[in-house]
Amino acid sequence: MTLACVFSRARVGLESPLVTVEVHLANGLPAFNIVGLPETSVREAKDRVRSAIINCGYEFPAKRITVNLAPADLPKEGGRFDLPIALGILAAAAQLPNADLNQYEFAGELALSGELRAIIGEIPMAMACKESGRTLVIPSENAEQASWVPQVKILSLSHLNQLFPHFLKQQSLPLVQARVLQEYKTESINDIADVVGQPLAKRALELAASGGHNLLFIGPPGTGKTMLASRLPGILPPMTEQEALSSAAIQSICHKNINPESWLTRPFRAPHHTASSAALVGGGSHPQPGEISLAHNGVLFLDELPEFERKVLDVLREPMESGEVTISRALIKQTFPAQFQLVAAMNPSPTGFYNDKRSTPEQVLRYLNRLSGPFLDRIDIQIEVTRLPRGMWANDEGKGESSSTIQKRVGLCHQKQILRQGKPNAQLGSAEVRTFCQLSADDNEFLELAIEKLNLSTRAHHKILKISRTLADMEAVEHIEHKHLIEALSYRAMDRILRHLTDAISL
Repeated sequence: MTLACVFSRARVGLESPLVTVEVHLANGLPAFNIVGLPETSVREAKDRVRSAIINCGYEFPAKRITVNLAPADLPKEGGRFDLPIALGILAAAAQLPNADLNQYEFAGELALSGELRAIIGEIPMAMACKESGRTLVIPSENAEQASWVPQVKILSLSHLNQLFPHFLKQQSLPLVQARVLQEYKTESINDIADVVGQPLAKRALELAASGGHNLLFIGPPGTGKTMLASRLPGILPPMTEQEALSSAAIQSICHKNINPESWLTRPFRAPHHTASSAALVGGGSHPQPGEISLAHNGVLFLDELPEFERKVLDVLREPMESGEVTISRALIKQTFPAQFQLVAAMNPSPTGFYNDKRSTPEQVLRYLNRLSGPFLDRIDIQIEVTRLPRGMWANDEGKGESSSTIQKRVGLCHQKQILRQGKPNAQLGSAEVRTFCQLSADDNEFLELAIEKLNLSTRAHHKILKISRTLADMEAVEHIEHKHLIEALSYRAMDRILRHLTDAISL
């Protein structure tokens, strides 16, 4: 036998397309050629594979070796093809027992000694392998995370020498048992009970968690805006198995190890305000996910919001609506999921306070104008966080609700929305808003008058209806009531601030 075929998989964003590694041994001057659009790291596999085969006690064929990575028009990168190339050479040279190689898929980087090193992107690979019905053979370091994918058969390999007794059926490779969802626990995180006072801000935080709404805290320094935002993951409902796999797949292609303790905890990403557009949405010649994709099914927290560059914030506008981001390059286009919940915090003026007489209304308005109108229009809830009144520390300490208590209420409200429409209220489309957010004739007239007086957009109109729907769900009420509309309209703090500044300047 001078020809062998071994299955593996490439890594293209969140996809793992099938790659057939064809190895042919021919007579002639010894040579080792790899074709099929290999990147530099793949071409360097020749030296790693040769040393690994020799150091494992096998004979490296003194023949003309041609390795074809098919399909030829798919770029190949990384060291994941070391193992299938070595296996193909040994099979073509008849140094491995005649095995049913078409029942397996292989991936792994070889050390010069023959040991297997970890690869990246094991979760998307396991998900694709499950669809093909084959058995996945990967390094031991990747086996546990790959086993999070249900109904996939995974064999753990730590050294190249383990393949011979496995194919000879003398000693099988260890089978990694798939983990079930119930075996994982949520990570212990900060408790909202630590926040003293701020009942209105806590109410807004629970409202945002219940409906998946974007949230903006506006207030002077030291009022607890960052502290409140960091408590949001603790009151969000745990992720479902599909959501957890989707988030884990993104982290696996970003060289990130996932802590089993945080398997069901929603991601919380807090990039610094010096982050670039590419850092937030992703980029690179081979597109990689950015912060918004790493926050998929979780929270993206932007502290000191006006300190971000305006063009950086504006790149978030499309992903906030569509729930995904598409990165286009000359030769490739990748789409990554980005269904995140935005939470932001900012000071109301460049000095941090409203009435400290250190900045004029013109300076404050210039500071706030760093945030574009279309970007602010996509933030559902905008609320002011005021300084604590005198005596609050003594009267409120230890009396706040815990995150677990609030999380139970949020979970019930979230489940109600999933059963009714299959998604949180914040993700409702225009047609779904008309179906699930119906108002009475009087309430509809009231809302239209309010929209006209406040000069709000159609998007803001829909967001007020979605917030009202969530408020009704929190009270277990079937229909939206007048009080829900009034409360939803009260969460427009930025509109009030800008209107007040504009009036002050015009006087």
